[in-house]
Amino acid sequence: MLWIPITVVAAGFQVARNAAQRSLLAGAGPWGATLVRFLFGLPFSLLFSVVVLLLMQSDLKVTPVTLAWAALGGTMQLGATAALLTAMQRSSFALGTAFQQSGLPFAALIGLLVFHDHLSLPGWGGVLLASAGLLVLSWPRTDEPVRDWSAAGLGTLSGFCFAVSANAFRQSALALDPAHPIPAALVTVAIVQAMQSVALTLWMALRDRHALRSALGSWRVSLGAGLFGALASAGWFTALALSPAGPVRAVGVVEMPLAAIAGRRLFAEQVTLRQWLAGGVTALGVILAAFG
Repeated sequence: MLWIPITVVAAGFQVARNAAQRSLLAGAGPWGATLVRFLFGLPFSLLFSVVVLLLMQSDLKVTPVTLAWAALGGTMQLGATAALLTAMQRSSFALGTAFQQSGLPFAALIGLLVFHDHLSLPGWGGVLLASAGLLVLSWPRTDEPVRDWSAAGLGTLSGFCFAVSANAFRQSALALDPAHPIPAALVTVAIVQAMQSVALTLWMALRDRHALRSALGSWRVSLGAGLFGALASAGWFTALALSPAGPVRAVGVVEMPLAAIAGRRLFAEQVTLRQWLAGGVTALGVILAAFG
């Protein structure tokens, strides 16, 4: 059960990272804000990897299988992050986070159908209950500035991509060293972020130099986003190495109330009574999924 508190801590760092990235959207755009998560997080991820390898014994073997899963997960995570930030821009910080959680049922189904990760009957009940709560949370309000489904569509796409990446990262870490999940998880984070940093920096240097300069110029905020992102990724990858993706994504829904608080304090956003009640239903589903 060590993966549960690790997931909760990772969710907190993820909210902090998302808030920092959202503040960069105006100048750097969604791809520039996505880049800082990986490029500025890479030095921290490398440091975490070196420290854990010095402290813990591990038999790491970087194979083509490890790199292939890492590349798939990294690519899907890039697209998911850009879609999530755009959804936040078109709706709100809290609802963008809720849209992201649509990856919960996707993660559970992909884990079952592709990787044969099994959940108990209460666990599946928790996933379904949390998913129902998320559906209510993501339903557009009549007073929202954008009254179409573009934010919900982007958020659902983000959730699906995050679900694929979560399962891919789990397989990458297991291929690296199944006997020592924590070193394997942290080294996998470094491998993935190195791939993402190189690929996205080159792409933006060719296609959007203005956004690249803006992201690099806002280095103070970008550095904070990178640190929080590296801490969040370290937690998520470790939890995924210890547990199937479905339950991890379910417990990760705890970031929603944190995002609601952050959205209210940082961006003056309001959360309705309906959304708080739906959040309570989702929380009950999380408990069932985690402990069922």
